[in-house]
Amino acid sequence: MCGICGFVSKREISLTQLKEMNDTMYHRGPDDSGEEIYELPGGYRAGFAQRRLSIMDLSALGHQPMHSDNGRVSVVFNGEIYNFQDIREELSDYMFRSNCDTEVIIAAYLKWGIDCVERFVGMYAIALLDRESGDVYLVRDCIGKKPVYYWLDGENLVFASELKPIMACPGFRKKIRKDILSRYLYQQYINAPETIFEDVYKLEPGAVLTFSGGQVRTRKYWDIKEVYHRGKKNPVEDYAQAKSGLKERLKKATAYRMISDVPLGAFLSGGYDSSLITAIAQEHSKEPVKTFSIGFHEEKYNEAKYAKQVADYLGTDHTELYIDEKQMFGLVESIPTYYDEPFADSSQIPSMLVAALAREKVTVVLSGDGGDEFYCGYNIYENVAQAQMLDGLGGIVHGVCNFPLVRRTGIGDKLPFRVRVIAENRNRETKTQFGASNYIVRAQKMVRNDGMQRHTMPCHYETESGYGEDRWQIRRMLLDMDTYLPGDILCKVDRASMKYSLEARCPILDKDVMEYSFRIPHSFKFHKGDKKHILKDIAYDYIPKELLDRPKVGFGVPLDKWLRGPLKEQLLDYSEKGYLERQGIFDAEYVSGMIRDYIRTGDGGPATGANYSKLSWSFFIFEQWYQQYL
Repeated sequence: MCGICGFVSKREISLTQLKEMNDTMYHRGPDDSGEEIYELPGGYRAGFAQRRLSIMDLSALGHQPMHSDNGRVSVVFNGEIYNFQDIREELSDYMFRSNCDTEVIIAAYLKWGIDCVERFVGMYAIALLDRESGDVYLVRDCIGKKPVYYWLDGENLVFASELKPIMACPGFRKKIRKDILSRYLYQQYINAPETIFEDVYKLEPGAVLTFSGGQVRTRKYWDIKEVYHRGKKNPVEDYAQAKSGLKERLKKATAYRMISDVPLGAFLSGGYDSSLITAIAQEHSKEPVKTFSIGFHEEKYNEAKYAKQVADYLGTDHTELYIDEKQMFGLVESIPTYYDEPFADSSQIPSMLVAALAREKVTVVLSGDGGDEFYCGYNIYENVAQAQMLDGLGGIVHGVCNFPLVRRTGIGDKLPFRVRVIAENRNRETKTQFGASNYIVRAQKMVRNDGMQRHTMPCHYETESGYGEDRWQIRRMLLDMDTYLPGDILCKVDRASMKYSLEARCPILDKDVMEYSFRIPHSFKFHKGDKKHILKDIAYDYIPKELLDRPKVGFGVPLDKWLRGPLKEQLLDYSEKGYLERQGIFDAEYVSGMIRDYIRTGDGGPATGANYSKLSWSFFIFEQWYQQYL
């Protein structure tokens, strides 16, 4: 069940208009839809709507909006509450009419109030109306698997799973926030609570929004920082016990996510995370689990052969599809339709292709998302540990290079790239986010500064001291859990799967598994240079090491080849000086010159020595989105 929208407003919004808003998300829920409007005290009216992808209780009893027997509570809901059957056993005094988790939300609220969400294990976006108090609540799951957008317009609130319903709402004005564009160009996504539009926000993961009498307040009921420090105080110091505890929780989390009234399968890349989840799923299944992977004809990007070896070993019902550049390129035009906010992580394209492949046979699919962030899997985490050891030396180099005499000689510019990066890394709030300063400078210069906009957001997240962790490696992992994971990875998976009405479930991101991960000593995760050590060790209980132990390979998209080839004329049109001046968002002279230098030489200007396909792609995606929606 996969798309919700609605409003609480004194403005006149008709049922027909609410239905039009809801139907912009048809792809999220093609099986059923419902729209209702309710009169509330104080001149307010509430509209609730949902597009349904039937997963649990396929009967009409699962239709939404859903109401309590006494008419006090109404709910629309996107996602799954995996432990709903356990919670239901505690609600024996409620007369249930269906077998779906939506009704359990209603019953749980009637018994425990909005704090009931702290009992939920799942992925969810919930809108709940309590007629007795007149309050409306919006809730997002702990890690942000399911999206919630909301527009605040004075005393009016409009909410949705995507931006499209909000854009379709009567009275909405599409005013772009220029202050976040440099960060978007650099990061390639927009993290909560910000969005591309003024007065529109994303509800943060683990948050509850309360709308009461025209007033809005939000609070976090689950916060990475707090959960991390709570777990750190209660460590599982015995390795065998930690491994056993994590394994049992992963098995339980996977079993929860295999509850479905429709066909279920698993994404299988052949890497550690997806292979482990597939192995556990196969252990719980009486039939061969349906698994799906895509392959590339370019050998350096292709992991399909490894996925096939794992599938053969586990005995799954495996489907693979080898894709070529033409198939990937064919999806470029559809990006703004399904990612209805600028989003430039190019791995969205192969993600859409594997989702399309899976949807031919299943409606629900398991994935291995979260393993890298929670168990120290990315290469950047090795780099961060090394950078911390060299930080003192970097400070000395920085100081020397800033002596007036030395600065005049330009010696600093001649230092090796890695030395310059470490020497320039002096902001204590961004210590783990070091990188090429040229990229930041260019991202900032690309956006027009007319003196009228609010303070421009820095390209990095200047929040690191808030984690209360001196070890850079752990600090960067926590930062990624707060930003990159929900803002990029989970957004990518949600939109790619929902494009094809496919529900993706992530056992590693189970609340109990995440909380337990913070009790596991870091040395069990990063052990003598071995990333994801404890997770790999569990995987070896199911699959031979020789089938898994190899360098990590990501989805490869030939951006530079596309931007300087088949997309060149479109990119040149987007960066035409007159067009940019009329648009009034980017610095026309700078961007026009930069893009032309990039197309001609492959970099962003003379003597940079860097390829700027990433910034050019972020700009291209923004303009593609702008053309469709503005």
